[in-house]
Formats: sequence, structure tokens, C-alpha cells
Amino acid sequence: MDPLIADLLDGKHRALARTITKIENRSPGYRELVSQLHAHTGDADVIGITGSPGAGKSTLVDKLAATYREAGLTVGVIAIDPASPFTGGAVLGDRIRMASNVGDMDVFFRSMSARGTLGGLSTATTDAVKALDAFGKDKVIVETVGAGQNEVDIVRTADTVVVLVPPGSGDDVQMLKAGILEIADLFVVNKADLEGADRTVQELREMLQLRDGQVEVGGHHGFAETTVDVGDGADSESPGSEDADADAPSQDPWDPPIVETVADRGEGIDDLVAAMDDHRTHLVESGQLESKARTRYAEEIRTLLREDARELLAEEIEARGGLDERVDAVLRRETDPYTVAEELLEPLADCVTERREGRE
Repeated sequence: MDPLIADLLDGKHRALARTITKIENRSPGYRELVSQLHAHTGDADVIGITGSPGAGKSTLVDKLAATYREAGLTVGVIAIDPASPFTGGAVLGDRIRMASNVGDMDVFFRSMSARGTLGGLSTATTDAVKALDAFGKDKVIVETVGAGQNEVDIVRTADTVVVLVPPGSGDDVQMLKAGILEIADLFVVNKADLEGADRTVQELREMLQLRDGQVEVGGHHGFAETTVDVGDGADSESPGSEDADADAPSQDPWDPPIVETVADRGEGIDDLVAAMDDHRTHLVESGQLESKARTRYAEEIRTLLREDARELLAEEIEARGGLDERVDAVLRRETDPYTVAEELLEPLADCVTERREGRE
């Protein structure tokens, strides 16, 4: 085992920081480090905090970390910052955050650059979460850039996704329709002491009911506990459906609760922690925690395959003199892009076919 990973597993914070730096910089040998970490992961509860800029994400994360520490839990925080167009690094760098947790070694905080990845989450973020998980952090919180609907990438990393919505004219809620609505396990209307908070809560509630085709008749966490389906009824009581349901795994639906907070005063944080704990319990009891992990690993493998295949192709193109001459030939109508791509891929495809036939 690499000495750096051995030190990390021994609980040395310096080794954790150095490992995440190697991961973020994609330093030589980082893949081997992440591979060695994997066997020690799977215990942390990973929470994603996302939402529009100005919603109060950083303040909320600070208060959440303090609350978890009071409960005796250890916390790791990864805050994704916009990437600098000049250096590729985090614009805000080691900005002063986490004011409630200064000097607490059991709250590990790291700013990471988005590096231009859509959704503000790069593969490095996923790997850094593994480092915190293997280190033994009970809670790992990932705070995203807050760049709008591209934030959906957070579902590929977090077990529970919390979407913050500030009180406003309704524009923020309208924006959610474009995609974030589907990824939220919980909604938080932060700055709930400001004017318009009640209306924002109501708009969220109505939007969720429209999505589900349901009408609220009860309440729990500010949202429907009991509902009446007013959908098209096409799938109700169809012949054989009872038998099919009996064979299907039990997966009770999760209604995203709406929690109101005033993060800078710590109000509503306990309710939010309780709601997230409820969601965690729901994931475990329904078996969705395992199914989400399966989906996540499958997607991670596909992402790595795409990255590796892209690098392999780049090397092959470079070895064959680059693309300039081929592009010139395409411009002269002597060939076409499809034919060029097929020619470049041919040796790789032949090699793959040969290896596959050799196994059969």
C-alpha cells in the first residue's frame, strides 16, 4: 500500500490533504491512490447542497457542519468554486468560510475548482469524496457552484440532494422547472424571514403536486403526507397489476419535504438535519441506497472509459501525423469526416475484435 494512503487511513489530516491535492491536480499516480482508497469507502453519508447563487449555500453548510459536530460526528466539506479561465484553479481559492468551525480538526474543508465541467462537478470531486469517506468522515457535504440547471451532476455523487431556494419573485422557482426539480430529495427555502418566503414555499408545493399529478390533503415537513391521485388513471387496477406489484421490490415513494431555514441565525437547521436523516432511513429501508450506488459506479466506469478512450484516440491521431492533412482532404472533397473517423478507429477496432475473439 502507498505510504500516503496508509497515513490517510491512520487518520492523519496532512495525508488526507495531500491525497486530495494529488487527486485535484491529476498528479502522476493519482489513479493508483484512488484505487487503493476504494476498498475503504461506502460508510459516509454524502450530502449534496445546490441551488442558485445567493441562496445561502455556504452559510447553510457551515451551520450543518457545526450541528453535526455537536452530535459528535466528523464532517468533510468539498466546496466547488468556479474555475478561473486563466489558471483552471478555484477563483475563490481558500476563501474564508466555515466560520463556525474554525480550528476544529474534525471538520475538513477543501475548495475545489469546477474546471469547466458542466454541473460544476468533475471526476476529481467524486474521487475527493472517496478520500474523505475512506478517511472515516461520517458526513461528507458537497457544495456546488450554483450555476443553474447544470447542477444536476450532483446526483451522481450524493446520496441526498438538498436544493436551496431563496425567497423571491418566483423566478427562482420557475428556473427549477428546467431540471433541478427532478434531482431534489429536499427543498430548503433559506432566508425564510424575508418577504416572499411563504409564497416561494407555496409555489414549490404546487410545482411538486403538478409533477406528481396529486392534490395535497395532508401535511408532513410542510408537504403532503396523504395524497389523492388525479392523474389519467390509465395504470390503475389493470388486469394482472396486483401480481406484478407483488413481485416488484418495495419502494415507497419519497415526497421531497420543504424546510424553511434562516441559516445565518441557525434557525431550522435541526429540522433540516431531521429531514435528511429521514431520507437516509428511506434510502436504506427501500433498498434505494444500494441501487443508487450501483447506478453511480456504472456511470463512473462509463465516464472513465470515455476519458481513457478519448486520450487513446488522441495518441493515435498524433502518432499518425495529426488531423491537418485529413481536414485538408475533406475540404477538397477527396474524403469525408465519416471515412476519416473510420480509418483512424480501424486499428483500434481490429485490436478489440482480435482480443474478444481470443477470449471466445
